[in-house]
Amino acid sequence: MAKFVTMAALIIIVLVPLAACAQTGPTVIGGEVEATEFMGKQLTPINQQDNNALAGTQHIDKATYQLIVDGLVDQPLSLSYDDLLAYPQVSKLMNLNCVEGWNFTAKWTGPSLVSILDSVGVKPEGKILIFHTSDVPEGYTSLDLGYIRDNNIIIGMKLNDITLPQERGFPFQVVAESKFGYKWAKWVTRIEVSDNTAFKGYWESYGYNNVGDANGPAFDSDSPQ
Repeated sequence: MAKFVTMAALIIIVLVPLAACAQTGPTVIGGEVEATEFMGKQLTPINQQDNNALAGTQHIDKATYQLIVDGLVDQPLSLSYDDLLAYPQVSKLMNLNCVEGWNFTAKWTGPSLVSILDSVGVKPEGKILIFHTSDVPEGYTSLDLGYIRDNNIIIGMKLNDITLPQERGFPFQVVAESKFGYKWAKWVTRIEVSDNTAFKGYWESYGYNNVGDANGPAFDSDSPQ
């Protein structure tokens, strides 16, 4: 009996260090290694990041995907997934803050919206971008063109160096720096340049602030909360 107890103790002693070693290895998702640190900051692992979806995960086929960029532009474009990858890729360290109170820190990588807009040529009367998505095709949300240019806003095709998962908005999520999460459009199928500064997207039509600054009010002052 004593010999059995001793052997069991040895097995436990051996297994515990092995388990600890296994937990320190890099996380690999779809053959890609997830980044854990960027610019000296610890990143929130993807499996620990909160996430919202209006109508559940939208499934977009990478092979047939086309992003339409049109509206008040000189030359409307239809861009494939590979076309988007061909633009210079920019990486940014960003916090996503939700009006529900949660947030996370992540590395986002993708082309800048400015580079895409330069390809189509924005007409002088263009004031905002409206992001049409597969779950809200009439227009999920909008962002001011001046804000996009001043902050060199990117579309995140990679999250912590991992190709953006379907449930997170594949093929990209708009990385709306310093904005609440409802401004971070996902599953985008069309970007429309518009002069309609009164446009209100899905959440904004329910009283969420149209500017959406993370350090500002979440709701319009005259809307029910």
